[in-house]
Amino acid sequence: MLTSKELFTRRKKRTRTNIVKSSGGRPRLSVFRSGKHIYAQVIDDEKGATLATASSVDKSLRGKLKKGGNSGAAKAVGELVAERALAAGVSEVIFDRGGYHYHGRVKALADSARKGGLSF
Repeated sequence: MLTSKELFTRRKKRTRTNIVKSSGGRPRLSVFRSGKHIYAQVIDDEKGATLATASSVDKSLRGKLKKGGNSGAAKAVGELVAERALAAGVSEVIFDRGGYHYHGRVKALADSARKGGLSF
């Protein structure tokens, strides 16, 4: 029987493999979710560089959010990362949910990034 950590790693590896196959040169919007906060990065894998980043611990969001680990915080982070990505000249990305299920905070971040102008 596999542990939850092993299952997470397996999902993450499967997701990342499919993203690399279908990326078509687009940067990826990677999400990391902890118990208290949520983080998002737009990464160009060909150059090995981070183009835009946002998190619930950013100074611009820290005063606005009551908690960093809820759907409201994820929506704010999604809007902020979309704004910063567009400023960096990125409008099309591929969404990398990692090993997380596309539900809850991860889905809220993705939806608000789409509303912010990113297409994926």
